[in-house]
Amino acid sequence: MASFETFNVVFFLLFFLSLILFNTEARSATRTLTTSSGQPMPFQYHDGPLLSGKISVNIIWYGKFKPFQRAIISDFIVSLSSSNPPQPSVGKWWKSIEKYYHLTKKYHPLVLSLGTEISDEKYSFGKSLNNQQILQLASKGPQKNAINVVLTSADVAVEGFCSRCGTHGSGLGSGSSQGYKFTYIWVGNSDTQCPGQCAWPFHRPTHGPQFPPLVAPNNDVGLDGMVINLASFLAGTATNPFGNGYYQGPKEAPLEAASACPGIYGKGAYPGYSGDLLVDRNTGASYNANGVNGRKYLLPALVEPTTSACFTLA
Repeated sequence: MASFETFNVVFFLLFFLSLILFNTEARSATRTLTTSSGQPMPFQYHDGPLLSGKISVNIIWYGKFKPFQRAIISDFIVSLSSSNPPQPSVGKWWKSIEKYYHLTKKYHPLVLSLGTEISDEKYSFGKSLNNQQILQLASKGPQKNAINVVLTSADVAVEGFCSRCGTHGSGLGSGSSQGYKFTYIWVGNSDTQCPGQCAWPFHRPTHGPQFPPLVAPNNDVGLDGMVINLASFLAGTATNPFGNGYYQGPKEAPLEAASACPGIYGKGAYPGYSGDLLVDRNTGASYNANGVNGRKYLLPALVEPTTSACFTLA
C-alpha cells in the first residue's frame, strides 16, 4: 500500500516560508513554485499511470453527519461533472485537470460521478482510528473503477490528524477485486479538531497572520473545510494515484496538483490572505466556484503543469 500525506506540516511550513520570502510575486495572478532560495521547483511527471475512464466516487460516512452536511459533499461530487452551474464553476475547476492528461503520451479522459454511499454511524472501529483502519473502511466500498472516500465526523480522532487534514493512497482489492489496486481518500471534519489548520480560511489560522475568518459558503466551517481538503485530494488522486504520476519534491512526501499551492484561492493571495474572492450578497460568504443546486464552494488553486505556476478560478 502506498500513502501520500499532503498538508504535511514540515512541507507546508517550508513552502509557507518561501511565499513570505517572495511576497511581491505572491500578489500576482499566478505564482511560480520556488524553493526558499528562490530557485524554480519543477513540477514533474514521473511516467506512472493517471486515473482514467469512468470513475465512481464512493463515500463511506464514518460517524454522525447531519443530512444537510451530507448534501454539501454529495452536491460537490456531482458538481465536478456538471456544466449547468454559472461560471466560475466546480466543473470548470475540475476540467483544468485535463491539462495533465494531455501532456502524457496517451490522453484518456477522466469522468467522475457520485457512486455508492455507505453509513457507519455505530463507529464500528471506535472513535480513535489508525491508518490501517482507515484503509479497512475504504475497502468497504466498491473497489473497481472507484475512488473510495472515507469521511470521519468531528468526534472521531484519526492517527496523524492535525499534522495532516487527510490523506490519499492505494490498496489491494479483496473478494472479486482481489489483485486489483484501488484508490482511496480520507478527510476528517476539523470543526473541533485543529480548525485553524484544516478549515482555514473559515477559521482563524493556528499560525501566521491573524486576519478575520471568512464566512463559509455552506454555513458549516467543518464541512466547507472538508470540501477544500477533499478537492485537493481528488486532484492528487487523479494525477498521482500510485506515487509515480505528477508531483514535486520527494516521493515520500510529494507536493501534488493542489497541495503544492497551499493557501491560494484567488488572485493576489499571500500568506494569511486567501486572495480576491467572490462574495455572496445575501450571506456574505466567500467562494470561488458555483455548484449544483445553487451551491457555492471554495476550491484550492491548482498547478499549471506546463509552467509550474499556481492558478485559481477567481
